[in-house]
Amino acid sequence: MFDPFQEMEEMMKSLPALSGHQAMQRAFVPAMDIYETKDAVVVEIPLAGIDPKDVEVSVEKGVLTVQGQSKREHEVDEKNYYRKEVRSGSFFRQVALPVPVKEDRVTAEFADGVLKVNCPKTEVTRTKKVNVQIVKKIPPKK
Repeated sequence: MFDPFQEMEEMMKSLPALSGHQAMQRAFVPAMDIYETKDAVVVEIPLAGIDPKDVEVSVEKGVLTVQGQSKREHEVDEKNYYRKEVRSGSFFRQVALPVPVKEDRVTAEFADGVLKVNCPKTEVTRTKKVNVQIVKKIPPKK
C-alpha cells in the first residue's frame, strides 16, 4: 500500500544536506489552538505523553515560544513496526500573539496531555488626540 508520508520521510532522509542531521529528522512541530476570551489570549497545545518538566514556555515581545523534548526511554529498536507515527524528539513552536499581553503574568498548566497557556491581555491604550496650535511668528526687525 502506498504511504505518501513514508515516501516523503524516506526522500527527506536521502537528501545530502539532511542525511547527517539526526536531531532535525526527529524534531516535530506541535499543533496549536489559539483563542481569545474577554480577559486573555489562550493557547492550547496537545502534548500527550510528554513530561511537563521537559516543556519550556516563554513570551517575549509579543511572541509565544513553546519548546521541549519528548523522550521515549522504553522504546525498543528491535520492534518490527508496520507503521510508526507516534512522534518523539524535540519540538519547537513560535507564534505572534494577536493582541498585546501582560508578559510577566503569563501562566501555563498541563492537564490531560494538553498544555494550556493563559496570556492576560493588557488594557487597550486609547489614542489621545492633541490639538495643534498655530503660533504666528513675528519676523525679526532689521
